[in-house]
Amino acid sequence: MRIIRRGSAAVATVATLALALTACSSDGDGSGSDDTAGAGDEVTIADAQSVGAMDDFAVGTTFKATEPTTFSLMYRDHPNYPVKDDWDFFTDIKTNQNVTFDRTDIPLADWDNKRSLLLGSGDFPDITSVFYPGQESQYVASGALLPVSDYIDYMPNFKDKVEKWGLSDEIDALRQADGKYYLLPGLREQPDLQYTICPNDDMWQKAGITEDPATWDEFAADLQKVKDANPDVKYPFSDRWNANPAPLGALLSTMGPNYDTVAGWGYSPVIFNSDDSKFELTATSAGYKAVVTQLAGLVSDGLLDPEITQDDDTANAKFLNGESAAISCNTQTITSDIRAKAEEAGKPINTHLMVIPGGPAGNVVAGSRLAQGVVLNADVAKKPYFKALLQFVDWLYFSDEGIEFAVWGQEGQTYTKDADGTRVLNADINGNNQNPDATKKLQADFGFFNGVFMAGVGSTADLVQSTMSPEIAEWTKTVLGNSTLRPANPPAPMDADTQEELGLLTTQIKDAVDTATAEFITGKRSLDDWDKFASQLDGLGAQTVVDDYNAAHEAFTK
Repeated sequence: MRIIRRGSAAVATVATLALALTACSSDGDGSGSDDTAGAGDEVTIADAQSVGAMDDFAVGTTFKATEPTTFSLMYRDHPNYPVKDDWDFFTDIKTNQNVTFDRTDIPLADWDNKRSLLLGSGDFPDITSVFYPGQESQYVASGALLPVSDYIDYMPNFKDKVEKWGLSDEIDALRQADGKYYLLPGLREQPDLQYTICPNDDMWQKAGITEDPATWDEFAADLQKVKDANPDVKYPFSDRWNANPAPLGALLSTMGPNYDTVAGWGYSPVIFNSDDSKFELTATSAGYKAVVTQLAGLVSDGLLDPEITQDDDTANAKFLNGESAAISCNTQTITSDIRAKAEEAGKPINTHLMVIPGGPAGNVVAGSRLAQGVVLNADVAKKPYFKALLQFVDWLYFSDEGIEFAVWGQEGQTYTKDADGTRVLNADINGNNQNPDATKKLQADFGFFNGVFMAGVGSTADLVQSTMSPEIAEWTKTVLGNSTLRPANPPAPMDADTQEELGLLTTQIKDAVDTATAEFITGKRSLDDWDKFASQLDGLGAQTVVDDYNAAHEAFTK
């Protein structure tokens, strides 16, 4: 199948628009660093809490506890790869790092509830992984979590990547009202991109289209050409992912940054206006109105199916049976929901991941470079192995060696490297988009590529892309090479009472935004009513939300 694409994949760097860290070198003894990753509040760890720790632990050092050490771990047990005590992962960690785990295993189906109960009680293991940025905030006031920002000098790999990849702004966004942060997030050299649009290549080629559209305006023009050339198509674009949490959630999230806003799944209550150096309400910003107007135009022109509350199965069926010629997709569903189901139906379909078009703000993508990470029980600061635990976490989740081990296993044991550095799984192992017919599973039989021990895969672009199929890796490089990254909102940490108040306000505002967005796009509500919509949000407390964010940001920057 010929892939329709534009642009070059030769350049994969992203202009992050983030300020570089000003960091001091550290010898790891906890003294004298003003690295903004730790806010200058580093605490020295006493000898009594340094049992098993290495004296010379640094970037490039393989961690190995100086004596056998056991850490307790809250383990999320995934049904696709149920935990096994004899996994190579555990065996290798015991042999090479001198570390074993005292696990509290929790089934995935019960993970959120039981994790909340354990953290709420304060009686939980040393390490809890699979924690996404923002989830830690509710536990800060209780004192249950370790303020890890106090101890970053003991985590040289974490510090190195924050500095090298210019992640200080994104780390700062994790800080709570006390100026500290309590989550060690996964760190990515580049953002995680997954979502775009999949066209029916045959229908688009029938319309004479051989390249992906450079802008969303060109995308609209292409949809019209496809409609004209394929009379059996009812709507050239009929979309999925509408039910939760917002209609057209993926599409709006993908389009938003190109209009200088965030929307759909990427929606946040406020966005930062860099010209005014103040937060403003997202839903009434000029960019949000522009992206809504763009989609409303597609509906009014008969190019976008107005059934934007349809379920995924309905949208998929329309695409597979030829009623539509484009659908939102991602790097997984292009195979699982489109190609595989088309093959099952005996009607193979030619499609590809469209390079994300640009908009008035340019070619901009959204996506934090912070992934799921770990939190630590505040009590670990009193444990004799505290310093060793910090070193181990730093090695496993943030060193190139540790992350590669968690993703691929041991070189020479589960995989080898070609002369050009390409990682190749053993022929009898299935995983990381290699050897799909092999009987052994990298996850289920060996314990590698396990979300518990990876901070969202994380690390270098090379390592992340090593787990992708060639098609996905090429698309990722092309999009990143064409794009800049929309900067995250600056920090605006708030106390627990303010967070609770804003939680209620932002929930009711978001419900109103979702309803109005759908009505504007489908034409049930005229865009002439935009000012009334803004007044409606004011009545729900929008100005309070904006004022609180600006006050919190101003207090943080002083």
